[in-house]
Amino acid sequence: MRKEQHHKGWNEIKTNDSWAIFKIMGEFVMGFEKMGTIGPCVSIFGSARTKEGERYYELAVSIAKSIAEAGYGVITGGGPGIMEAGNKGAHLADGTSVGLNIDLPFEQHDNPYIDADKSLDFDYFFVRKVMFVKYSQGFVVMPGGFGTLDELFEAITLIQTNKIEKFPIILVGSEFWTGLIDWIKNTMLGVKNISPNDLDLIKIADTEDEVVDIIDAFYKGRNLSPNF
Repeated sequence: MRKEQHHKGWNEIKTNDSWAIFKIMGEFVMGFEKMGTIGPCVSIFGSARTKEGERYYELAVSIAKSIAEAGYGVITGGGPGIMEAGNKGAHLADGTSVGLNIDLPFEQHDNPYIDADKSLDFDYFFVRKVMFVKYSQGFVVMPGGFGTLDELFEAITLIQTNKIEKFPIILVGSEFWTGLIDWIKNTMLGVKNISPNDLDLIKIADTEDEVVDIIDAFYKGRNLSPNF
């Protein structure tokens, strides 16, 4: 009897998984339709816990403003902290300000600097991540936590495996990132778990001018288009 009940429960789970496909498809369709008309953008990542007035919040505002003034839109995760700072900078420059929001039990809420017609809501992290990677011409990575590292290493992996076109990945804040990069070079590269050229597109910057210069230099003579 218990064996039959066990199998019954498993069958119900599989049925629910099948129906979830339609919700997942719906999120992809919504994302592709809205993001496909926005134009060249740069994504800004970083901690949701960074407060207004703190050094990296204000630096993210300046970077996003400079990116928008250079003709790119700005994409963030749509929430507070560095995400809010990124959208705020784009808004101050009258640039395109996109927010890819995710439903979370804490931290996440829409910030007020996203363009009204460019605020997208997602239930699935993996769908949201596809939108970041597909429609970004560069990643600007501010100091953050696990989510920030997740986005960073996802992009590096996709470029390394030729699943997406190359684009610049800029780590902002040398004091925050140098230890990680040194470990990657000395430990991972030291035992040949990665190749030397895997890190060629990762740059470290400390100012908004450095960030924009890196992006502009990379795209000089290149076409701007979705990454896959």
